[in-house]
Amino acid sequence: MEMERSMKVLMIVGVVMTMMVVGEAVVTCGSVASSVGPCISYLQGSSQGVPPACCSGIKSLKSQASTPIDRRTACTCLKNAANRIPGINYGLAAGLPGRCGVSIPYKISPSTDCSRVN
Repeated sequence: MEMERSMKVLMIVGVVMTMMVVGEAVVTCGSVASSVGPCISYLQGSSQGVPPACCSGIKSLKSQASTPIDRRTACTCLKNAANRIPGINYGLAAGLPGRCGVSIPYKISPSTDCSRVN
């Protein structure tokens, strides 16, 4: 009986610790997609300038990605999304943060190693 109780306590501690580690990340690929969705027409070259909603999304994403884990997640999500959207101009993508007045610690590019983002 005591052994069974000890196992349950260990399992609960393990679940809580896992939740603490996983719970650190605020950024999800869904939040990244929502933030950069208004940028797609610009990144495909069908919009003359950067839409205001795009810059709002980029700024929001920047404020959400406040930890290294969140920045790596955002980077990975951006790369994956860009690979799935046809006609992305990576030159425009790389310059997008600067056009919106935001600085990010990596280049939005298929060659970026997101595991190195801090």
